[in-house]
Amino acid sequence: MPLTAIVLTLDAARHVEECLGTLGWADERVVLDGGSRDGTRALALRAGARVHTRAFDTFARQRSYALALARGDWVFFVDADERVCAELAAEVRAGVADTTHRGLWVPRRNIILGGWVRHGGWYPDHQLRVLRRGYARYDERRPVHEVPSVAGSTGYVSAELLHLNYERLPDLWRKQWRYARQEALGLCWRAVPARPHSFVLQPAREFQRRYLALGGWRDGWRGLLLATAMAAATLATYCFLAQMQCDPRRARGAARPDPDATEERVAPRR
Repeated sequence: MPLTAIVLTLDAARHVEECLGTLGWADERVVLDGGSRDGTRALALRAGARVHTRAFDTFARQRSYALALARGDWVFFVDADERVCAELAAEVRAGVADTTHRGLWVPRRNIILGGWVRHGGWYPDHQLRVLRRGYARYDERRPVHEVPSVAGSTGYVSAELLHLNYERLPDLWRKQWRYARQEALGLCWRAVPARPHSFVLQPAREFQRRYLALGGWRDGWRGLLLATAMAAATLATYCFLAQMQCDPRRARGAARPDPDATEERVAPRR
């Protein structure tokens, strides 16, 4: 079965070439760029990928748009800061050749600030990334942490996807701030109210869940830092949600229709 590897990018010049280099086994490699300003698209073209551009609004919409770009019967979504080993490539190949399932869950190993984080909900961090086209769709009411709905059964592979996540402390805060806005947008679209107690209870629950219930304390200072960051991001989410509910224009502006997209010519292989 032909398989398309899809990489979503936004200012990913640090990672995109190495990521695409681990996807050479795929029948097609597609990069959907959200409007990078750091040369990501040129690097992806040089690596031999087919590159499209669509202004980023939500993760769910980006993935839905990318699904339509693929020419293969199957797609494998990989983020630019992820790496696919030979064992995972072989398992994915075998999985798509088996007609039993319409999707495959892939375990992910998160390397955060230079170390493997094993607790706090960070491992094995299964992601539904291998999808049979025509059987999967993304719910646009969940603009971030999106999980596709699959019409049919799903299976699991055992080889891990390596995630070079939050390599530097500013990366952690920047991404969580961005995710908080997206999460607030989804809550707003689903008419979830920002009640006064949410600003205290929700962050506290997130810290308790990450650090105590899921054993984040076992990861030492990384576990404490991540639990604190997730709690802070939860607080930011409800702050953004309150802003959107006080000024509905903030939510309506983010819910704009799909913008025009472009395809860039593939650079010849050297």
